Amino acid sequence: MGPEMTNTPITPAAATAATTSPATVDSASAAGPAGAAISADPAEVTRTLTLPEDVAPVTLLGARDEVLRAIEKGFTDVDIHVRGTAVTVSGPAARVDTVVVLLSELIDVARTGTPLTADAVERAVGLLETSTRPTEVLTDDILTSHGRTIRPKSLGQKAYTDAIEESTITFGIGPAGTGKTYLAMAKAVDALARKRVSRIILTRPAVEAGENLGFLPGSLTDKIDPYLRPLYDALHDMLEPEALPRLMAAGTIEVAPLAYMRGRTLNDAFIILDEAQNTSSEQMKMFLTRLGFGSKVVVTGDITQIDLPGGVRSGLRQVTQILDGVEDIAFCALTARDVVRHKLVGRIVAAYDSYDSIQQGRGGR
Repeated sequence: MGPEMTNTPITPAAATAATTSPATVDSASAAGPAGAAISADPAEVTRTLTLPEDVAPVTLLGARDEVLRAIEKGFTDVDIHVRGTAVTVSGPAARVDTVVVLLSELIDVARTGTPLTADAVERAVGLLETSTRPTEVLTDDILTSHGRTIRPKSLGQKAYTDAIEESTITFGIGPAGTGKTYLAMAKAVDALARKRVSRIILTRPAVEAGENLGFLPGSLTDKIDPYLRPLYDALHDMLEPEALPRLMAAGTIEVAPLAYMRGRTLNDAFIILDEAQNTSSEQMKMFLTRLGFGSKVVVTGDITQIDLPGGVRSGLRQVTQILDGVEDIAFCALTARDVVRHKLVGRIVAAYDSYDSIQQGRGGR
């Protein structure tokens, strides 16, 4: 159930009017939140939102009414009817209140130019369940590139990007698909564009899953390139095609294996260590002590996907115990609720988490 209407106004900043009529013709009315009239019978109500002139119905309802269908799917006990710019919501009072608040928030999101989709509706409902305004999360733009805006899509992602902004060193720890590296790179490119830093350095361990570089063909560059390819792919999403080679040739953007960081002091840089669960304790200490003046560090990883040889402890798992509570260092835990890939990915992650919990309860059998 969403928040009570007494805590969240029925009439959004985006709506021009909100009225309520009784569920039955003969029922009496009383004054409700935001000046709306509410049926004397609290069990069933009907409320109408009038869309503002600057929000077209198709913008709110989505292509082929996909947004409307998503709302109806999530609130099967509520009837929603649209006629022109009027949206009428009928059903149990508390559920109607939640739908009206949801529509109000979606209107405000749409006014910012953020496209509304069925996925956005699902995320907005999840945010309302945590008493968070979807507008505060879904409109927090980080970077716009190639006509597409990168922004957090969940409460966990919003906390993560806020931590990157406020802390010198941020650890983003969570399962695959939660946007840990992608959002960090978007913040890095934004910082470079705003001249907060003079360069971006992206690094990750070059050997994973027990593979040996010596058995791969080509030069050292050819050998490590496949391990760094995901970082290149993300950069291509955020920069113009002609800009990336130029910035890399000038040293403004550097993509290198972790071993190349040894002995360096990195000033005025935005540094990202990806796949940090595959660093040893010694490598993690070496990396963190590269921090120079005017720099910012983001470390990302998933401690459930450690590929280190047996007996080697993950530096990422250990650092959470060593540096917890140190000032200007933030730890952000992302979960299956923050997965932004295919919906099935979130379900897979949640299923594995549940399985692991059961196995631990049985003593790891």
